[in-house]
Amino acid sequence: MDLDVFVSAHRAEWDRLDALLRRRRRLTGAEADELVVLYQRTATHLSLIQSAAPDPQLTGRLSQLVARARSAVTGARRASWRDVTRFLTHSFPAAVYTSRHWWVPTALLSTAVAALLGWWIGTHPDVQASIAAPSELRELTRPGGQYETYYSSHPAASFAAQVWTNNAWAVALCLILGVFLGLPVLWILFQNMLNLGVGFGLMSSAGRLDTFLGLVLPHGLLELTAVFVAAGTGLRLGWTVIDPGPRTRRTALAQEGRAALAMAIGLALVLFVSGAIEGFVTPSGLPTWARIAIGVIAELAFLAYVYVVGGRAARAGETGDLEESERSAAVPTAA
Repeated sequence: MDLDVFVSAHRAEWDRLDALLRRRRRLTGAEADELVVLYQRTATHLSLIQSAAPDPQLTGRLSQLVARARSAVTGARRASWRDVTRFLTHSFPAAVYTSRHWWVPTALLSTAVAALLGWWIGTHPDVQASIAAPSELRELTRPGGQYETYYSSHPAASFAAQVWTNNAWAVALCLILGVFLGLPVLWILFQNMLNLGVGFGLMSSAGRLDTFLGLVLPHGLLELTAVFVAAGTGLRLGWTVIDPGPRTRRTALAQEGRAALAMAIGLALVLFVSGAIEGFVTPSGLPTWARIAIGVIAELAFLAYVYVVGGRAARAGETGDLEESERSAAVPTAA
């Protein structure tokens, strides 16, 4: 494409579209029809320039022009409770459901790694000695020790907020850093499983594994599931960089990135629930079976939400991406 010739041929249309958008009075019917036609043509021109002869300055000008025209044609749209309802009943659960082939294996493998690390630490005194001095280990694992008092060391509300913030940050890192081929996600996962494995191994070696599970399971089931979902989504995003499939890499990353953003918002809500359980239920005086039961119910409720609500939305065509009317226009590509 000869960019100078192309600009000369279509500049008058772009200027006319810009003039119509600047009109302060209401457009006549003919002018409104003209605006729609010019908007469609300019969007096509922008796509052609981006694919054949990208020029940053011209692309920037036309992108702004198309965005303004699109707003004028479709009208300004404000978020409403309908959007919140659609997100909770369609977008988020469908996004989690459609990524299950990534996060379910991630959960199984990560749990196996944590169990293996716990067994290794619990059965090898030399490994325990490399973690801390014997007196420090006794302080950690004894009745009323640090593993138990950790969950009641701060007021419940502030502790829940702190836990939510830390976990939300870990989830956000998994989703953001997944684009780097998923490698940072694997490191974040390993760090989480190592922490879990250390606690598992040290408490089991002290004969207090039941106490450890009673402290971890109430909130840990839902919390770890959220981490596994984020990690699986991050790994899928990383794989998209390697193999975008029939889509262009740019289009694939845009689609997966938007779905990951929706995932981040939804998982923040999930982590809020797990943080509340960790802040108010885990350190409570409830019997161990009651605390674990609350955690199991929360986990089963989330899985039912994903597989029932999300599965139904996914079968109806929902992917977790923005609605079609809210996405940027894309140029069709040959198969």
